[in-house]
Amino acid sequence: MQQIYPAPPPHVYRYELNKEFHFAAAHYIPAEAAGSCSRVHGHTYYCNVTVGGDKLDDCGFLVNFSEVKKLVRDRFDHRLLNDDERFGGGASELDPQHFPTTEVVARTVWELVQEELDRRDNGARCLQVFLRETPSSYVIYRPEAQHG
Repeated sequence: MQQIYPAPPPHVYRYELNKEFHFAAAHYIPAEAAGSCSRVHGHTYYCNVTVGGDKLDDCGFLVNFSEVKKLVRDRFDHRLLNDDERFGGGASELDPQHFPTTEVVARTVWELVQEELDRRDNGARCLQVFLRETPSSYVIYRPEAQHG
């Protein structure tokens, strides 16, 4: 893959980890305004997850690269995203904030990674998720800045 990704916003973390991977998945956007995207179709998504932190774990990892990949790829690869509970799981009353658009999938990847990081005690943070849906279309999701 070896793509160049936009840098996350400046941060003060000592370590910045980037894990890239791809997964193949189908989806549809259940809204008439989505045009042809309202029909089931698939993509090979290319994803880059950026994690920052200062403290390494007992193995010397900020987070193991393979764990980041497993959180997302194992969950979404060769699946219909609409069937996943994060995207409504086939519910009849769907919330547009959960339609599996590239924006929402990128945010969901961030949520999955950050939820796992929150279970650890080294204070690592997911800084951004880059998600390419097609060769010419991608989304970058960054969480809101923490305001003190």
